[in-house]
Amino acid sequence: MGPRAPQAPPQTPIPGVRHLVAIGSGKGGVGKTTVSVNLALALHKLGRKVGLLDADVYGPNVPLMMGTRETPTGHAESIRPIEKFGVKLMSMGFLNPGDKPLVWRGPMLHSVIQQFLRNVVWGELDYLLIDLPPGTGDVALSLVQTAPLSGAIVVTTPSDVSLEDARKAVNMFAQVRVPILGLVENMSYLVVPSTGERIDVFGQGGGRRTAEQMGVPFLGELALDPEVRVGGDSGNPVTARENDPHAAPFLELAGRVEQACRASTVAAPTVTVED
Repeated sequence: MGPRAPQAPPQTPIPGVRHLVAIGSGKGGVGKTTVSVNLALALHKLGRKVGLLDADVYGPNVPLMMGTRETPTGHAESIRPIEKFGVKLMSMGFLNPGDKPLVWRGPMLHSVIQQFLRNVVWGELDYLLIDLPPGTGDVALSLVQTAPLSGAIVVTTPSDVSLEDARKAVNMFAQVRVPILGLVENMSYLVVPSTGERIDVFGQGGGRRTAEQMGVPFLGELALDPEVRVGGDSGNPVTARENDPHAAPFLELAGRVEQACRASTVAAPTVTVED
């Protein structure tokens, strides 16, 4: 008899977190963090308790988009997350501010992701969204191997180049048995303000077709909206504002994500937070 294959490490739920949701993409430049930030804010507006973990340790953008550069404080042997607009936040950008790059290899990435998951005082959350770095590398694998995910959302644009990489991300999650909550097509089209004309900058309908071909849910289209970009660059996202019409697509997306999480067969087991 040959040697046994190594067993995967046990998946331990994050205490207090009801749904752990990864948001990934096959490539950069598709607006994944913009979607993550506004989705977190939209879920909060729906009355949910939400956390957002920025797992892109090489290029953390959540602090800029959420308009805060605070330094987290310690709590016993743990870290208190930053809170902004009612959402709890953690990012390497809070711990390594400025333009100094991180030059880390796999084991260090695994360690910091575990610290962010296990040693941050998240408290009771309905959703902990994890904004993954682009691609299918070490951070994504470290996450899915050690914590039970309710599912993953894959963000793409309608372009063939983006969709090719999005399919790889979907297949990666499928291989590690993480349910796909759905595909989001970002930057689907541009509406010209002066005329109302719709321009399909990156193509049309690719996200929906790809979702249908791969047998995964399609969570909808998000327009290429200049106001969304301005909100992210200024640290005042559209979904954090009161009655901003530009937030409506993200509120609709949040409703679909909630439905997908309810339908997921691997919602995280309930684990009570210890005092």
